[in-house]
Amino acid sequence: MTETLLLAAPVILPFLAAALVLILRARLAVTRAIGLIANGALLVVSLLLFFHANGGHLVPLAVFGGWPQGISISFSATMPGLMLVVVTALLALAASIYALVDVGPRRRRAGYDALMLAMTGAVNGAFLTDDLFNLYVWFELALIAALGLLTLDRRPAQIDGAIRYASFSMLAATFILLGVGMIYGITGTLDVGRAAAALASQPPTFASATAAALLLGGFALKAGLFPFHLWLPASYHTGPITAVAVFAGLLTKMGFYALLLIFAGMFGVGAGGIGAAQMVPVFGWIAAATILICCAGALAHTDMRRMLAYHIVAQVGYMTIGLALATREGIAAAVFYMVHSIIVQANLFFGAGLIRRASGSWDLTRAGGMARTNPLFALVLAVPVLSLAGIPPLSGFWAKFTIIRESFDADMAWIGVVALIGGLLTIVSMSSFWSDACWKEPRGKPVRRVPLAGLIAMTILSGATLAIGLMPQGLWTLSLLSSRALASIAGGGG
Repeated sequence: MTETLLLAAPVILPFLAAALVLILRARLAVTRAIGLIANGALLVVSLLLFFHANGGHLVPLAVFGGWPQGISISFSATMPGLMLVVVTALLALAASIYALVDVGPRRRRAGYDALMLAMTGAVNGAFLTDDLFNLYVWFELALIAALGLLTLDRRPAQIDGAIRYASFSMLAATFILLGVGMIYGITGTLDVGRAAAALASQPPTFASATAAALLLGGFALKAGLFPFHLWLPASYHTGPITAVAVFAGLLTKMGFYALLLIFAGMFGVGAGGIGAAQMVPVFGWIAAATILICCAGALAHTDMRRMLAYHIVAQVGYMTIGLALATREGIAAAVFYMVHSIIVQANLFFGAGLIRRASGSWDLTRAGGMARTNPLFALVLAVPVLSLAGIPPLSGFWAKFTIIRESFDADMAWIGVVALIGGLLTIVSMSSFWSDACWKEPRGKPVRRVPLAGLIAMTILSGATLAIGLMPQGLWTLSLLSSRALASIAGGGG
């Protein structure tokens, strides 16, 4: 019973905290404290679950609701979901600290704390589930919370961004639900492992190909991959920067995780399964187009939020290369890249918010002087900037290195060259970002000091980026374990 509760705690704890915040929403100091304490406790229980499961202890599949496995609410302690739950908790804690200076009383009364906690719980639910319909439900719960966060200020730009977000998300949900329904019709189960075993026992059919196409379309929309990439830069920039930073770190990666679970797990891409031969070329061209178009798109913008939004999508393109390679090492490289990207991209949005606070503008042409007025901030910001650009020895270098190395090892040098070109474009973009914000002389208003809480939040994430960069072998080992776990599902062991 204790292990079952530990397995469900990363989902239950945020939702319980969200309910408590709603009850006490008139007492703002209390709700702020609840958010901090709940996210600190979430990090603790996530680490306990991670070390317990990876220490060889039995963490059972938890099935709730009285229904048999396959049509129930279920959680399982498997990689890479376990690792992503820990990273989610770290980001949620950093965001709750950052929110102390970014989210004021009006936004908290509008429900910020409850919505953020609920979204964290939904993301963890998606990372821990092994049931296709539950995966769909967790995505929709995260969408509801995200729409609430996007529209907290009720400004016309926010409503416009939320409508775009909701429209594309509902289209994605339609594709996903149709795909899930077809998989259930073909296999008679919603459990990913059992569905994988059923699909592996029969040759590809028109129905299974259609289900795969629907699921790819739905989750590619969620992840923002080409050709569905334009909605994301048009909607993400409208919300409160703390919420947008969490979106940048988690929501597109949640979509990519679903692609990994379904295609590397259920369809066996990377393990010689049913979907490998048909899907590999599709993933390759999607990845290449996403990287080149979005890296170039980032160069066209001086609004920090739009520039970084394009980089969000471009980085998902790099992860998709792992699926295109269709090898276990390629899948491991995608998992490594996903963990790096969650941390770095959230941190960059935190940095953009502090630059806006200090300079009074989101436009880089009006920013500047941060290195002289806020030298510690400029140093902390340099870590995610250089990491996204792929400068050694930071995490971004190892993430790009593993993707490019595996591309050449898998005799797909062309996509490795695309990754290199995207890396060069990212270096140009990120060099401009840091130099315009920190090095050049400011224009207009004097540059103000950044608040301590925001700097602490960024330091937590920059520290994680440095730790991965200086000790990449640990994350690479976990990524290989994740690849093997997904291959085990494809082989009928999940």
